Amino acid sequence: MAGLSLLCAAAAALPLLLLAAGGAIPPPEEAARMARFVLHNCDWGALATLSTQTGLRGQPFANIFSLSDGPPGPLGGSGVPYLYLTELEISVQDLEINPNASLTVSLAQTPYCKKHKYDPQNPLCAHIIFCGNVVEVNDSEVGLAKKALFSRHPEMESWPKDHNWFFAKFNITNIWVLDYFGGLKIVTPEEYYSVKP
Repeated sequence: MAGLSLLCAAAAALPLLLLAAGGAIPPPEEAARMARFVLHNCDWGALATLSTQTGLRGQPFANIFSLSDGPPGPLGGSGVPYLYLTELEISVQDLEINPNASLTVSLAQTPYCKKHKYDPQNPLCAHIIFCGNVVEVNDSEVGLAKKALFSRHPEMESWPKDHNWFFAKFNITNIWVLDYFGGLKIVTPEEYYSVKP
């Protein structure tokens, strides 16, 4: 009986998903589009590294980073999470030893989940987990990264120059989507980059 109630609640919530953000949120069966949508609508994420710090060496260590995959708006997203980093930052020191990381973004960071009264842990408050590695962008990509980040985070332009900030990106190798009941969905990077949010 409890399972039937949960199923009915989920069915009732589906129209809310489809009506959110002016009807723009993808339906649960379009996991690759959902991953692109969530990333593009989030301005920050939780980046987890393996710590290299004394007393924490080898332990998971999560930290918040501002990010962007492009300017705001429906046509601005590339799907590539860009970051603005400095070697002074503790997680960046971890990445210098081991560039592998995971990155989590969630619609809980947007007004969407509050509007629908979804707890951040509710699957309907979609979140995406990316695994991959963080690398400094090459010269040909600096302009894209700068436009993506500074359009959403204009304060970055005034951050101290003596911190030697640099543009980086999260190279995605694995993607998990949790946006509905029934467990995680796996999306390949090829599927992810082939769709628009």
